[in-house]
Amino acid sequence: MTGKTLVLIEAPGKLKKLRQILGSDYALAASGGHIRTLADDGTDSLGFDLVGERISCRWIPRDARAKSTIAELKQAVKEASRVILATDEDREGESIAWHLADALGVKNPLRATYREITPAAVRSALANPRPLDRSLVNAGICRAVLDKLVGYKGSPLVWQLNNGAKSIGRVQSAALHILCDREAQIRSFVPQDYWSVFVDYEGFRAFYEGRRQESIGVRSQESGVRREEESEVDDAAERTSSQNESTKVLTQAEADRLVAIARQFPHQVIKVEGKTVYRTPPPPFITSSLQQAAGAKLKLSPEKVMQIAQSLYEQGHITYHRTDSVFMAESFVDSAQDWLHRHDPDNLPAKATSHRSNKNAQEAHEAIRPTDINRSSASLRPELSPEAFDLYVLIWIRAIASLCKPARLQQTKITTQSGDVNWQAKGQLLEFAGYTRYWNNLSDDVQLPLVQEGQTLELLNAGSEKKQTQPPPRYTEPKLVQQMERSGIGRPSTYAPTVATLKQRNYVELNKKVLQPTILGMEVDSFVAQALPKLVDTEFTAEMEFQLDRIAEGKINWEQWLTGWNREYLVPALQQAQQIVPTVAHQTILEVSKIACPKCQTLMVQVPSRKVKKGYFLKCQSCADTVMFWGERQKKWEVPQPKTEPQPVKLTEHSCPVCKKPLEEYNYQKEGQQKVMLRCSDAAARQQKKHKEAVYFQTPRGFWSPKFGEISE
Repeated sequence: MTGKTLVLIEAPGKLKKLRQILGSDYALAASGGHIRTLADDGTDSLGFDLVGERISCRWIPRDARAKSTIAELKQAVKEASRVILATDEDREGESIAWHLADALGVKNPLRATYREITPAAVRSALANPRPLDRSLVNAGICRAVLDKLVGYKGSPLVWQLNNGAKSIGRVQSAALHILCDREAQIRSFVPQDYWSVFVDYEGFRAFYEGRRQESIGVRSQESGVRREEESEVDDAAERTSSQNESTKVLTQAEADRLVAIARQFPHQVIKVEGKTVYRTPPPPFITSSLQQAAGAKLKLSPEKVMQIAQSLYEQGHITYHRTDSVFMAESFVDSAQDWLHRHDPDNLPAKATSHRSNKNAQEAHEAIRPTDINRSSASLRPELSPEAFDLYVLIWIRAIASLCKPARLQQTKITTQSGDVNWQAKGQLLEFAGYTRYWNNLSDDVQLPLVQEGQTLELLNAGSEKKQTQPPPRYTEPKLVQQMERSGIGRPSTYAPTVATLKQRNYVELNKKVLQPTILGMEVDSFVAQALPKLVDTEFTAEMEFQLDRIAEGKINWEQWLTGWNREYLVPALQQAQQIVPTVAHQTILEVSKIACPKCQTLMVQVPSRKVKKGYFLKCQSCADTVMFWGERQKKWEVPQPKTEPQPVKLTEHSCPVCKKPLEEYNYQKEGQQKVMLRCSDAAARQQKKHKEAVYFQTPRGFWSPKFGEISE
């Protein structure tokens, strides 16, 4: 290895592919990621000192493995003629490169970056190295110092809660607050009944078209976030949907009145509208949109998506997977257009489709795309695991879709009238698939028949459907990532680790594919919101990210900014928080409801519980023995009925499906309601495993068993 150029990279997984590309011309070695971290010494074990406007950091090997790696790499550097630092192209990669140069004593370090591990990209990068970008390095150091400062200074506050809380964090606490704020919305939501009124004609259904103000009472109950998120996790703004219910009617009487009018008066078409609409293709993937789409379509967690994407990148199949830019290299665009010309010429636009990145995106980066658009799936499948293959295909079709023609739709709207009531039907027909041939983010076609203005229609049916407003949904992991991106908190490399930390800390749990804050998580969030309110403010956290971006661009001095931020915000905020800790730490942090105690009229608090369907029950703050449960039947909060003396066993004429002994009636309470079920009368037999499912629950139609069905009378 003496005299060769040494190329230092991060991931050992890249070594095999790079050796295939570079052969014996270069020596290669991997650091295994970050090799150093801030020491745990000095004031509060921070590992750095803030003096005036200066910050002095003390770095140590991350662990025993890193210490051994540093020793090995030092020897490799001594034997090399020159050293090129070829770590990943993002800010974290620049930071790792600086740490390697500093720890290994590399003088005048050279930096090479590539977006894909292909022969052309790698050889071009090594042939044209550049100096280290000190602004990017400073932003990385500042982020490390900032995060440790917040975590180490703030976390001791939550330890005083004595509830198992382990930490708070700059991005972590803001992300947790997003989840807890949504949970509070769900718990405080009061459902409201409404009716959707419709009429059926030959070939289509139309809905009552009322004035907008008629439904304000209901719409005020619905979160704007919910309406925004009703479509799939990605491309929400571009998705179209057909109308599937009427303007909301708030009473049964009004719904009956409208149905009566529909049945009483003749129906006539009063307006027919049609227009052509174009839907532009979605941009290629960036880190957040890949995590969102893979979560929705492949059911993968953000951490798993990034693990698989890392392996695809290391094997040379895709470009770098931590990016917030939708830019794609001109050479790739040319090859993709050539592919469309050969395989789908009708979908090739006259001018290449371009997409705009987020204003804060690092435009020097590329979107996530295949490195070779012509690589067949048949040749690739044997090389990849099923999950990796599916993710690669998702990336491939998104990239090719982003360069296709727009989809063309014909949208129609028919307005009819009966008496003084208008009814409306909406239809949509896909005339030209365009990009949706690869990436379909449109709703199903709803084709309406051809009718003319003035045409009389025969009413086949008129009716109404009772519905109920729904609370905003809990976040899935991809949805949380999307919200973090929209709020400007975190960056591509931090989304997945942040979600993982929240789960590891037991602040949230994955429950039926959605993230639900635990009691611990709600307590920590409530405490931080009182003690350090700006840390849970997404705008405050986003502003910090913006300042880190300015540091990365070389516009501000990182030490001056961070020492000023610490002096002007963090120190006084911690002092104020410390004063309220003794009071808050000894309170049970429970949300106050709008329901008054039936005994003393004090507002009751919400006590989280997994045992009840609503997720919590109510408890009085003054009358410790007063609790209330939500009754699904009456749709109201109810005090549980007092326990009664055991009733004598009441045998029925029905037989146990397992042992043929008589079934007995068993009375029990659930969520404050008295219920009855049938079970085997043999108490000893009921303990047997085969009897566990031999129970029948009471329904409006009689008794029913999930396994044995209905009891025949």
